[in-house]
Amino acid sequence: MKQPAVAIALVHHPIVDRRGDLVTTAVTNLDIHDLARTARTYGVSRVYLVTPLAEQQQLVDRILQHWRQGHGSSYNPKRAEALKLVVVAASLEEALADWQQVSGAEPWPVLTGAASQGGISFGRCREILAERSLLLVLGTGWGLAPELFEQGWTVLEPIVGAGDNYNHLPVRSAAAIMLDRLLGTVAD
Repeated sequence: MKQPAVAIALVHHPIVDRRGDLVTTAVTNLDIHDLARTARTYGVSRVYLVTPLAEQQQLVDRILQHWRQGHGSSYNPKRAEALKLVVVAASLEEALADWQQVSGAEPWPVLTGAASQGGISFGRCREILAERSLLLVLGTGWGLAPELFEQGWTVLEPIVGAGDNYNHLPVRSAAAIMLDRLLGTVAD
């Protein structure tokens, strides 16, 4: 079976904060490393870190240089390999354009969010992956801005845990669960 063409976009703008205000969130070192390692494990081709802030882009570049060419590359070659997947994009549109060029097909952006209602099931999304080049769009802060949901793009059903409706996973954990559901080996 052919490996599906999948990329992740971790969006830092446009994002909402706890009050619902439109903000730009800060890039975190843990997100960079953990998303890259998870992506590499599941055969994801790209991890886009989407931030319009030049200072944040420079921070990511410094971190990537250390692990790709600096001391980190010889200290932990497996991490260096995973971090080769990371690309900085100033906007989601830039990430979509790059992913189209890399994958050779029109990207299928699929939005995610703990607060979203309904959405395409993981099973259906997995089926469609055989035919489409997926860009899984993840939010930081308190989630993707409403303007992204107004684009008419597909929305993935939220992850539902056990318990009392508490649903506030770290984005790294949510990404791992989603990728396992979409690309992992399904047990019989």
